[in-house]
Amino acid sequence: MEIPLTMSKSIALAMSEEMRRDPAVLLWGLDVGAYGGAFGASRGLYEEFGAKRVIDMPISEAGYVGLGVGSAITGLRPVIELEYNDWITIASDQLVNQAANIRHQFGGKLKVPMVLRAPCGGYTYEAQHHSHMFESWFANIPGLKVILPSNARNAKGLLKTAIRDDNPVIFLEHKKLYGSRADVPEDTEFLIPFGKAEIAREGGDLTIVTYSYMTTLVLKAALELEAEGYNVEVVDLLSVKPLDADTIIESVRKTKRLLVAQENWLSCSVASEIAAIAADRAFGDLQAPVKRIGNKETPIPFSPPLADFVHPQVGDIVQAAIETIKYGR
Repeated sequence: MEIPLTMSKSIALAMSEEMRRDPAVLLWGLDVGAYGGAFGASRGLYEEFGAKRVIDMPISEAGYVGLGVGSAITGLRPVIELEYNDWITIASDQLVNQAANIRHQFGGKLKVPMVLRAPCGGYTYEAQHHSHMFESWFANIPGLKVILPSNARNAKGLLKTAIRDDNPVIFLEHKKLYGSRADVPEDTEFLIPFGKAEIAREGGDLTIVTYSYMTTLVLKAALELEAEGYNVEVVDLLSVKPLDADTIIESVRKTKRLLVAQENWLSCSVASEIAAIAADRAFGDLQAPVKRIGNKETPIPFSPPLADFVHPQVGDIVQAAIETIKYGR
């Protein structure tokens, strides 16, 4: 059976199910207790599980993420919620130099089963310190897994998989998606595997690879393109580390054209990696150059008109798609 839920409620449901299933699962972070988290994605957990398993932390990201690494090594399964993804930079030493390396460093004798949850992304006019997407940074690091749900349904399945994983997982939740609704399975064993993309829309004229909130915008663009006679296939990655290259290449070999849409700067990005994979594995199939669309290479402005100029919009996706489809025809 499925029930309609917002993504914030779906995330809270996934955590409550896993906390009931396994007493080693704990949650801590800023305002996750009685307040229920900055975006309500922890609401109800404090009342059910109490202050020993849902723990408010001080403003010290490096400290409480480091606490998560240590507690995971000793056998707990902490879920750590940052108030904003932007402050992951403060905790990056604990993630990059510690959490990512420990299992390899000790020959598999130690595990680090922790999840770092963080609201991410822009389109909310909150300027530089509350608008970043950092998935490309952490996808570069062996030992870390980087997950980006695109709706309430896959948020539940992916988060439950993350909590059960024996490796550190960075779970990035776009702020624009918290209020979005989808039908979510009530099944407590509803899991979605990492490294397997979803075909969010089938088509034959162009492959558009995307993830997170950009999936919403790309699907809107696909409807506009359909009205103009173009049928595009939309590949929703769900995870960027591991990355499902096989699904991407299978789609590209069908459509012969590729557009990658992300809400991030293009330099050294996930889109760059996907373009490289396509060039390596499907060069002979491509009938147009791979096109990428992302944020303009500038800090995120506070001004709404300027921020809208920096972030990709539906019209930008439509234009890039038509240019790629028409190339060489």
